[in-house]
Amino acid sequence: MTNHDIARALADIADHLEIRQENRFKVRAYRNAARGVRELTRSLDEMVRAGADLTQLPGIGKDIAGRIIELVNTGRTERLEALEREMPATVLELMDLDGIGPKRARALFDTLNVSTLADLERVMESGELLDVPGFGPKSIERLRRSITERRSGRDRIRLYDADRHVVALMRWMEDAPGIQRVEAAGSWRRRVDTIGDIDLLAIAADSAPVRAPFAAYPEFGRVQAAGGTRGTAFLRSGLQVDLRVVPEDAYGAALHYFTGSKAHNVAVRQLGVRRGLRISEYGVFRVGDGTEEKISGADERDVFDAVGMAWVPPELREDRGEVEAARAGTLPDLIEIDEMRGDLHMHSTWSDGRDSIEAMARACLARGYAYLCIADHSRNTTIANGLDTRRLEQQWLEIDAVRSALPGIRILRGMEVDILADGSLDLPDAYLERLDLVIVSVHSQMRMPAAQMTARIIRALEHPCVDVLGHPTGRRLLQRPGFDLDMEAVLRAAAALDVAVEVNSLPQRLDLNDVHVRRACELGVRVAIDTDAHSVRDLERMAYGVGQARRGWVERDAVVNALEPAAFEAWRARRRPERAAGLHDG
Repeated sequence: MTNHDIARALADIADHLEIRQENRFKVRAYRNAARGVRELTRSLDEMVRAGADLTQLPGIGKDIAGRIIELVNTGRTERLEALEREMPATVLELMDLDGIGPKRARALFDTLNVSTLADLERVMESGELLDVPGFGPKSIERLRRSITERRSGRDRIRLYDADRHVVALMRWMEDAPGIQRVEAAGSWRRRVDTIGDIDLLAIAADSAPVRAPFAAYPEFGRVQAAGGTRGTAFLRSGLQVDLRVVPEDAYGAALHYFTGSKAHNVAVRQLGVRRGLRISEYGVFRVGDGTEEKISGADERDVFDAVGMAWVPPELREDRGEVEAARAGTLPDLIEIDEMRGDLHMHSTWSDGRDSIEAMARACLARGYAYLCIADHSRNTTIANGLDTRRLEQQWLEIDAVRSALPGIRILRGMEVDILADGSLDLPDAYLERLDLVIVSVHSQMRMPAAQMTARIIRALEHPCVDVLGHPTGRRLLQRPGFDLDMEAVLRAAAALDVAVEVNSLPQRLDLNDVHVRRACELGVRVAIDTDAHSVRDLERMAYGVGQARRGWVERDAVVNALEPAAFEAWRARRRPERAAGLHDG
């Protein structure tokens, strides 16, 4: 049983319990456990077989630990099977649709025996759905659109694509009459790698003048609602946009509430309850003897101050320990974009890049970097015009020429070397030893079994010339999942061998993910935040890698290319003392 399989089973139990309207604390316990399992880098299967105490893991109590052990030992759990005998698992899929929650899913099953998407479409077309309380012509039309949007795969977009929409939307809304300020909240503000919708928050004393400009935004394909203090519309791509207009004295509380995550907000509200407070999107209220008094809420920091917490950066608001750290004063000092001192992974026209080495170097100099590394592909990546040893030597001559022309920045001659199927490297040792920096990556045979892929990568890291593991899981957001591998074993090997792991800033990668980045830092593994730029313009995407690193609790000292030049050179020499003499030339 993989961690994914176990998490799915726990989440299904939670959904079934919610449909049955069982104790909400029990439902939450299973949901929290499922989330914790998804984020775990260690294999639960191996932990169970080793006799580990699962109750030591966050969110895993005695009962849920028993379910996990049962899943590992038998591949099934009687609890879930009993629930599915009462109601098919396919009913849970209906809850992914707009307008169908646990109660409606149960009503559909009980009254019309609807248990699949096909069943739902059948009763929609026959008109039977109109006989179910809560379903009218408008809600049925919304369901039709939700089904269409789900099947077209438009439910999520990459953060980079969301940025383009958010910037344009905010510029449009800033010109609306009466708006004092507009902010994007939700998962976008938390810099989650993919976005399911856009949440806009606006300060205005009167919402009426705001509604018409919102509804008139030219990129909306459909406006669902634009009344009162709320608006909902859909971009032509299908992405949902929600607007909430709030008064100035509630803006901070609303910004906190709509930024989320839900789990973070619940944890903060629970702290408030213990202090006799009610915290909502409308403000912070003192509760007592049937009365309420609003005490704050204009500034987001009001919410944190009210419960004795330091302000938490939005990227950390996932209920992964940030609440406890904020109360204890131990929040990390997160890496900032202006602390980056170089970029260690970029391509030039020598392989599949679109700009020359000199153009890339000049662009890095303009960004204030102290150093950069040209890391074109090795010969095995033929589709990217990878370099053989002859062309590599020719490239070195060009690097030397650019170094002479641009003495204000250190240019490292590196390479993104393919990890071959057996874990060996796609470049002879004699050339690896002459590189200033070696990044190793998997670009082929990506469907290996986990054990084989893990051994392959670890063997590559063991080579004494290797500095950085590039885009470690090989994922492509919304296109393909990462390799099947034991990430915990890979990270432990990187820690033991003092090899950095990359946070690849390309918006379609953002690899490592935030959970793995945090685990890397816990294990003492250094991080390299790189753009993997294939053009001068791509260098601008460093902010996406920094955002991902921030979500992984990364501080400056953990980032190799945030080190000042002298410290960076000392790091380069950590495994190969001969590098202390400086960069290779000739």
